[in-house]
Amino acid sequence: MYKVLVADHHPVISRGIGFILKNNPALEIIGNVTSGDELFKFLENGVPDVLIIELDLPQINGINALRKIKQDYPGTRMLIFSTHPEEMYALSTIKAGAAGYISKTTDPETLEKAIYQVARGGIYLNKKITERLNSGISQGRGLVAKFKRLSTRETEVLNLLSSGKRNKDIAEALAINEKTVSTYKTRLLKKLKVDNVADLITQSRLLQLNIT
Repeated sequence: MYKVLVADHHPVISRGIGFILKNNPALEIIGNVTSGDELFKFLENGVPDVLIIELDLPQINGINALRKIKQDYPGTRMLIFSTHPEEMYALSTIKAGAAGYISKTTDPETLEKAIYQVARGGIYLNKKITERLNSGISQGRGLVAKFKRLSTRETEVLNLLSSGKRNKDIAEALAINEKTVSTYKTRLLKKLKVDNVADLITQSRLLQLNIT
């Protein structure tokens, strides 16, 4: 039996996952945590086979937390279960150490399948993302190809830009200085082959539109 820990600050999500898995003999929920502090305290005393985690869990920076968990608890497989667009975050979380990414809009059967797949050592990504990654015939594929060339930090900056954050806000969110943010923006302009920040944001949003 695979041991599962749920890290989410919405009680209805934790209870919902528990309900979905209650009749699955291969998956057992061993705990629920609602913050970064609770998560790392739990991990100090017991390591689950699968960690189902929301990127916006309080008291942690999602991507940085994934890296730390991957480094400190390599035996734990992480499945991101989030409201954020899969098309913008899935690949960057996989780079940071996650084994899968699934949207909170998914159906219960797909969620259960994803948890089991990750528990058994597999990688789970949205079928449409996988198809786009394996296909060279669509505009979406071209955008994903560009996205794949971005580093995890560049992806974080791009996501924050797309959500309307200013340089100062981005610097504070990522614990870097504003000059470094400007450097990342310059790199993004070059890698995504656009001339200004407005086009950069448009490119980012087109990525979402062409794969959903």
